Amino acid sequence: MIVASTADEIRKQVREWRVSGLTVALVPTMGALHEGHLSLVRTASKVADKVVVSIFVNPTQFGPNEDFDRYPRTFDADLQQLSNLQCDAIYAPTASQMYKPGFQTSVELAHLPQHLCGLGRPVHFGGVALVVSKLFIACEPDFAVFGEKDFQQVRVIEQMVSDLDFAVKIVRSPTVREPDGLALSSRNRYLSQEQRAAAPVLYETLVSMAKSIEAGASDPKALIEHGIKLISAKGMEVEYLSIVDPIDLEDVELVTGPVRILVAARLGATRLIDNIAA
Repeated sequence: MIVASTADEIRKQVREWRVSGLTVALVPTMGALHEGHLSLVRTASKVADKVVVSIFVNPTQFGPNEDFDRYPRTFDADLQQLSNLQCDAIYAPTASQMYKPGFQTSVELAHLPQHLCGLGRPVHFGGVALVVSKLFIACEPDFAVFGEKDFQQVRVIEQMVSDLDFAVKIVRSPTVREPDGLALSSRNRYLSQEQRAAAPVLYETLVSMAKSIEAGASDPKALIEHGIKLISAKGMEVEYLSIVDPIDLEDVELVTGPVRILVAARLGATRLIDNIAA
């Protein structure tokens, strides 16, 4: 397993694979790997001959007073987990390599970041779009695998790839969950035992709302009001609970076709997100 720390190093390796006629899949991560990340690596190994995993805690997607400094960094443990999978190279640049002194370029989307997580985290998706663009340029993948847990992120990346004509196919991978339904996240380790016991209410509420829609409920306002009550009863502060069009992420006024139900809520200092299709 190759570990590259610069764009030139990883690009050289990828191009050597390409000369041999091999395809490449990229799995972008911020490290602190868990089974959700590992499932992305397994998906990548199914769609391409070679797999690159990037590990980089990206400062440009964190706003003031967010958890950049305390975001878990477990590089050695991450390497150990990846050594048991088909991971052919790791790209792990430093912040100073990724954003050299005097760096001044940005990547912004006009519409998709103006919803959901983007309302409370105004710099987040610009930072995501920027770092993913740089990863695509450095790694030159044929495929890039993203988890559906971060559904808005997936849509932002899909739109960016389409708009900027990146020669990469985005592959969605289903959310991986604990047995009680909680979506796997690097931030779950912040939860106390009591908070961890309450956290599955997010998925339980989404499932309940989806079942109501399947049974014929079509009023988003009523569904959302009931959902917020269920989540708040467990001591969680709801940032948003929304029923949206799965393409443009606009709130729907009436459920008449496929939708996506998304939630963000806080348990103490920990922010959790989840979503399901309905």
